[in-house]
Amino acid sequence: MSRLHENAPRRGVRPGRARYLVAAVCLAICVVMLLPLVMSFLASVKPPAEAAATPPTYLPHGLSFDSYRRLWSYQQGLPAYLLNSLGTALLAIAITLVLTVPAGYALARFQIPGKEVIFVVLLVALIVPYQALLTPMFLMFVHLKLTNTLLGLAIVHAVIQLPFSLYILRNSFSGVPRELEEAAVVDGASSWQALLRIFIPSVWPAIVTVALFAFIMSWNEFLGALVMMSRGDRFTLPLILAAARTETSLGGTDWGMLQAGIAISMVPCIAVYLLLQRYYVSGLMSGAVK
Repeated sequence: MSRLHENAPRRGVRPGRARYLVAAVCLAICVVMLLPLVMSFLASVKPPAEAAATPPTYLPHGLSFDSYRRLWSYQQGLPAYLLNSLGTALLAIAITLVLTVPAGYALARFQIPGKEVIFVVLLVALIVPYQALLTPMFLMFVHLKLTNTLLGLAIVHAVIQLPFSLYILRNSFSGVPRELEEAAVVDGASSWQALLRIFIPSVWPAIVTVALFAFIMSWNEFLGALVMMSRGDRFTLPLILAAARTETSLGGTDWGMLQAGIAISMVPCIAVYLLLQRYYVSGLMSGAVK
């Protein structure tokens, strides 16, 4: 009887049905996540009158790229604001990596007195809202003449990103086998040579992950740019979209031009993620699990 009981089919969902159930749940999540993006793009190709219609129409009755044309020539021109956002994001990535790669390497591999306390203190910045730091940073940047500059805004974005980036890289450096470091030392490599030739190639997915997070955060950040920038020719894409949404004759929201800007702003983030996703997944796991 015990053998018959062991050989009896288990009750519950069959493996084949479970696979279909998981696929259905994943499909439903994808629809929920993608539907707002699709609706935003459809709103951007509506004629201006239809884009501002109340109640709104879900599917465009006609296709029009007038919103994109108006946004392209808005004020200084859309290419200028795209270049400002791109330049700020690249500077933020460079500053973040220059600071966190050596710091994560030192905290992970060197015998520094009280390094765990130092690491915890650095991570405390994660619980401090960066909005609380904008006023003192703005006053300091005024004296340093870094307001209305891409470098100053990039420093703000790097400060926001530093604690998380340090957490990822420190754990990634800790996961590198010590035998590799010992072999490099035996071959006569210095600490910097070991970092450049052994550790950075080993934690490259984590570095790409940090760069990806820094890019997306800098590309979409609004409040810091609003505080630090007052010249129109230095505005980034989020700032100019906030200004463009009220460019109508009666002061209402220009939904067509706003949705066109949102559609354009999504393209770089999606493209960068798709290009680096194989590094992103492994890098995030290596940084989260020591």
